[in-house]
Amino acid sequence: MNDFLDQLEACVPALRRYARALTRNADLADDLVQDCLERAISRRGLFRPTGPVRAWLFTILLNLHRNGLRASHRRGETVDLDAVPEPSTPAPQPGHIALAELARAIETLPPEQKEALLLVTLEGIPYAEAAGIIGIPLGTLMSRLGRARAALRTLTGSPAEPHLRTVK
Repeated sequence: MNDFLDQLEACVPALRRYARALTRNADLADDLVQDCLERAISRRGLFRPTGPVRAWLFTILLNLHRNGLRASHRRGETVDLDAVPEPSTPAPQPGHIALAELARAIETLPPEQKEALLLVTLEGIPYAEAAGIIGIPLGTLMSRLGRARAALRTLTGSPAEPHLRTVK
């Protein structure tokens, strides 16, 4: 048995070269050689020493390759996973990105500015009513809104007014 395995081992480089030439794919060639060696070892009893082990191994390899080709024609073309581009997801809408950036920026505002801004812009409450809800004079509310908007412009890198509608 050891002599047989030694002969198999000596043929591996030639089998790999031949398999790579047949398949033009290193991974498929390695799989083909492995299948060939596995079959040769499992069917060692079928080998009749009428010729060299090398010819028998090449016959096994070629038959496995042909069987694989027939099977692949029935299955369809196999595609190398490395050649397949990564699945892509559509980019979020630009407005969605801007809205998420704005929401993160709002979270960084001081609480008094955030309260005033959200009452006026999100809830649409008039300035006077928002000032009454917070319990501050109208001028203070206007000042907080101004500072909040300026901070948002800075945080979002927006040179213009943020798209926060003010309802009066």
